[in-house]
Amino acid sequence: MLRSTLAQQGTPVYSVAWGPDSEKVLYTAGKQLIIKPLQPNAKVLQWKAHDGIILKVDWNSVNDLILSAGEDCKYKVWDSYGRPLYNSQPHEHPITSVAWAPDGELFAVGSFHTLRLCDKTGWSYALEKPNTGSIFNIAWSIDGTQIAGACGNGHVVFAHVVEQRWEWKNFQVTLTKRRTMQVRNVLNDAVDLLEFRDRVIKASLNYAHLVVSTSLQCYVFSTKNWNTPLIFDLKEGTVSLILQAERHFLLVDGGGIYLYSYEGRFISSPKFPGMRTDILNAQTVSLSNDTIAIKDKADEKVIFLFEASTGKPLGDGKLLSHKNEILEIALDQKGLTNDRKIAFIDKNRDLYITSVKRFGKEEQIIKLGTMVHTLAWSDTCNILCGLQDTRFTVWYYPNTVYVDRDILPKTLFERDASEFSKNPHIVSFVGNQVTIRRADGSLVHISISPYPAILHEYVSSSKWEDAVRLCRFVKEQTMWACLAAMAVANRDMTTAEIAYAAIGEIDKVQYINSIKELPSKESKMAHILMLSGNIQEAEMILLQAGLVYQAIQININLYNWERALELAVKYKTHVDTVLAYRQKFLETFGKQETNKRYLQYAEGLQIDWEKVRAKIEMEITKERERSSSSQSGKNIGLRH
Repeated sequence: MLRSTLAQQGTPVYSVAWGPDSEKVLYTAGKQLIIKPLQPNAKVLQWKAHDGIILKVDWNSVNDLILSAGEDCKYKVWDSYGRPLYNSQPHEHPITSVAWAPDGELFAVGSFHTLRLCDKTGWSYALEKPNTGSIFNIAWSIDGTQIAGACGNGHVVFAHVVEQRWEWKNFQVTLTKRRTMQVRNVLNDAVDLLEFRDRVIKASLNYAHLVVSTSLQCYVFSTKNWNTPLIFDLKEGTVSLILQAERHFLLVDGGGIYLYSYEGRFISSPKFPGMRTDILNAQTVSLSNDTIAIKDKADEKVIFLFEASTGKPLGDGKLLSHKNEILEIALDQKGLTNDRKIAFIDKNRDLYITSVKRFGKEEQIIKLGTMVHTLAWSDTCNILCGLQDTRFTVWYYPNTVYVDRDILPKTLFERDASEFSKNPHIVSFVGNQVTIRRADGSLVHISISPYPAILHEYVSSSKWEDAVRLCRFVKEQTMWACLAAMAVANRDMTTAEIAYAAIGEIDKVQYINSIKELPSKESKMAHILMLSGNIQEAEMILLQAGLVYQAIQININLYNWERALELAVKYKTHVDTVLAYRQKFLETFGKQETNKRYLQYAEGLQIDWEKVRAKIEMEITKERERSSSSQSGKNIGLRH
């Protein structure tokens, strides 16, 4: 029984493909490609894709990219909006078949006596010339390691993906045959051969460990010893993704997400509603020593955050939600769990950073950069790099946005990225070396300064004198700016003063000096928070410590008149002080009072500045006495 006719046209439909969410259909119409949504009255997307009749299309559910092949002897890669991402050179014969590998990292192209393996960005890994006639259809095995092709001469051709390469520091691992790997140490040219019982499906080399999954087992090798791997059995043999962190690694297969230690111990298996593991990739899942982050496919503005050790939702279970769809996520790798940060790129290609610990209060999501196409965190310290429009940018201390956003531009390293051509991708960021793959498939290595990583190390060990000495030795503004932000974040005002002076931020040096002279610990803390722009937290600390006048005063200094009066009325103190400062402020600008609340409280009240000053003096004296009594209390306790 015919249920419905999706489309009728005068030309034959040579090929059809489902969209990733199964709500759209892509089909061919001569030289045009058409995306037809299944909802009635929804807008149809149509564009001219080739100069000849289109013979084959495929649409991948993991990367959301479209392949097309035609009689103009070309194959092309498109995004789901019909924008061209790759256009091949013309071949000798029409391209008769194209097919995505299940994980969306590779695709195969078939033509007359021709079989080609390509990267998802379009460039070619390998070209074979089997005697097959035209290859009319290509199918991948579910694990993405082999393909079968339907040939014009009545034969079926089988092919296996080999010669995959993984690199980390001085090690290079190559899959030479289906069940054999070769490990080369480039420092001494030592070669080890690794033999496996079953065919290799996925592998990952990072953090001094090689993790290999075959169709039945998982092998974990240490780079110190290639002879005795740790082996454990897998539930399913279709591992589609391996992610590594310093302490553990993550396996994704058709059944779920599993976290293992490098000793082979199962740790946790996070789950969330509507979980589909078949569409997860390295851009939508991120792993650190204590956190797992997964982008939601159902609502692409949401990121799920899990504790690595338990697999339970992080904090109070609140999801991380953004205003736009998120494309790529990455967790930083070092530091304490409470300081863990996640960076992500949204649909507008803006780069944001936020904290993963989410308790009650809404965490700030702060923009770090625009037109960012790809990003990566360093594996040794929390330095972030990304490729912006025409620049390669390194954020030596991304936390600066939480401490002092004004000096963020001074903590960056930027260089021209035009040499990487269009659509480059960051492959890895190991130590101080960044590896970038260009659009033509070639790898480019960039070395960044080793000094910021050393500075991170000193600060994490609280070696402030060594940090200052290092900055004096290097004599770079970026280093001093990073040290200033790090010192404020760690409440070391002496170092902050030296660093701010070195980058010419004189107003901040004066402010830090004034903080040092404050009588109580709470006041100092509140003003350090104000230096970082956390006004609400500063006010809360003062109110909790009973320093109501100081909380009112910081609002007066910031011209937050509404809040200053609100606090004075709420705590029934210093209403006349607030009114006096407000009157003085208006007189300075020759203005009349128009605020109804101020008019209400000022009615019939004469401002006496002598009284106001006396009250302020009394508050300061009280704070000093309170501070000295708590100090002497500590001393007595010590003697006792």
